[in-house]
Amino acid sequence: MVDQSKILYEDDDHQVIWFGWEDHEHESLVQSNQLLIINADNAYLFDPGGAFIFSDVAAEVNKYVPLSQIRYILATHQDPDVLSSITLWLKATNARLLVSRLWIRFVSHFGFSDNSRLVAIEDSGMQIRLLDDEYIKLLPAHFLHSEGNFCFYDTRSKTLFSGDIGAAVFPTGERYLEVEDWDTHLKYMEGFHKRYMGNNAATRRWVASVRDLDIDRIVPQHGAIIPKEHITQFFDWLEQLECGTDLIDQIYDNALS
Repeated sequence: MVDQSKILYEDDDHQVIWFGWEDHEHESLVQSNQLLIINADNAYLFDPGGAFIFSDVAAEVNKYVPLSQIRYILATHQDPDVLSSITLWLKATNARLLVSRLWIRFVSHFGFSDNSRLVAIEDSGMQIRLLDDEYIKLLPAHFLHSEGNFCFYDTRSKTLFSGDIGAAVFPTGERYLEVEDWDTHLKYMEGFHKRYMGNNAATRRWVASVRDLDIDRIVPQHGAIIPKEHITQFFDWLEQLECGTDLIDQIYDNALS
């Protein structure tokens, strides 16, 4: 198992910590990023990851904050690389899980039957108030790629956790933490977005909803952090991208008859 962690933002009351995980011995496992926000005495864990990496992620998180201080676990969507560890996290913490209302019944199939600690996020989103009128905003990102999908914006650190939006798939041995060369990075993003994002109507609407946020960094669930200097390029590219059902004829025309 290869692991990394990095403090992305820190002040007297607030920390944002990035974790990145992959396993070079298991090529079938998807590399994933988690984000931990510590605000005063509470912690918030974004997209905790698959069951396979639970013990490693939990041990790393525990270096920064006791697991008992995790107030909420926030899931962008329902995929196993996002959430199949949730039964273990609910046993290890007193946290509540926030996930789209579409997936409240779905996530119980990961192995638990007590839904009392599940909080449904309505389609329009919600926000969690922190200290000093700062918030974690749960913003709609539907059909990118999940039907019930959200991104999370921390107003204090100006960090947008975007889930699969902005994800990149690196060739073996070429992974890096932060985007430096946009043209090179685009090659690692393009194929994923063309197939996994719903369509241009969805990407364009999402960009319009987040473009005016004051963002210092975008942290996707897979791949590299997009720093402030490349965010406009990312939005411009995504806004024009043909993807998903825009390309449906190409997919069916190549199908076996």
